[in-house]
Amino acid sequence: MKLGRCWLSLAAALLLLSTAGVASAQGKKPPAKPPAPTAPAPAPGGDIEIDDPNQPKAPDTGTPPPGGDSGTPPAGQSGGICEIDPSACPKQSDIKALANKNVRADVYAVQQIYALRRGRFELMPYWSFSLNDQFVTHPGLGLGVNYYLTNVLAIGVNGTFHQPFNGDSKFNFENRRATRIAVPLNEYQMAATANFTYVPMYGKFSGFNKFIFHYDGYIVGGVGALRTRPIAVIDPDNRKFDYDFRLAFSVGFGLRIFFNRWFAVTGEIRDYIYIEQLERTTVDATQAAQRDPKNWFGEKPLTNNVQAQIGVSIFLPFSWEYRLPK
Repeated sequence: MKLGRCWLSLAAALLLLSTAGVASAQGKKPPAKPPAPTAPAPAPGGDIEIDDPNQPKAPDTGTPPPGGDSGTPPAGQSGGICEIDPSACPKQSDIKALANKNVRADVYAVQQIYALRRGRFELMPYWSFSLNDQFVTHPGLGLGVNYYLTNVLAIGVNGTFHQPFNGDSKFNFENRRATRIAVPLNEYQMAATANFTYVPMYGKFSGFNKFIFHYDGYIVGGVGALRTRPIAVIDPDNRKFDYDFRLAFSVGFGLRIFFNRWFAVTGEIRDYIYIEQLERTTVDATQAAQRDPKNWFGEKPLTNNVQAQIGVSIFLPFSWEYRLPK
């Protein structure tokens, strides 16, 4: 009897121990994980790092931002060029001024050569004056005639009449009278040359903000003759010179500006290169020797007579028709 009670007491004790163990296991919880660090909210007006994964994102509500798809910032906020460079931001007054500005709507298309020269004659009256002689001037009235074999190559002649326009500077007269020293001088009667003209340059430019001017540049060279004579300044009482021919070569360049298809203004600079005959600077002792023309002539230097010419060009015939390839 006593042994049965002992076994019953042992079984009850084991049951109580197992029940207490199960209750202890159910009441025990695992340790909680530490919370993730939260990025501090940016200060008002501070920078926002776009690539920061911890940056809070705005919820997608499906509605466009204020200002529509164009990205125009709402009233009271700046954006675009105004935010990058406030000085470049258009102002209301600027927009009104631009709206009231008078705009020329003319459009000039690139066109064919404005003034064709092939098969046309050019009449070129001009006025010339010397550039490199400080003691005497040789202005003259001239005329040139050219015929264009191609649009860029021409042959022609020109002549200049100088005789009534030669001038001796006042300095020469005063110097001779004061010092009894004279510089040998010469004067021209006329000049004539046969020329070859080549036109390597052609273009146009805008003038006065409303006109288109066409121009071409050319180079010219030729050979001809000058009629010159020495001026008797050493012994004017006994010496009297006549005009004589001098072989002359010429080279120059010029510019034409067209006002229409047959009329242009022309400027040219040309150098006439020849051997000049000057007066002898010494006087013989005897009267007979002084009056002998053989004793009047002195040096024969190589002379460069640089002339500037200003005139007009008139092309004949006045008009033409383009022949386009088939």
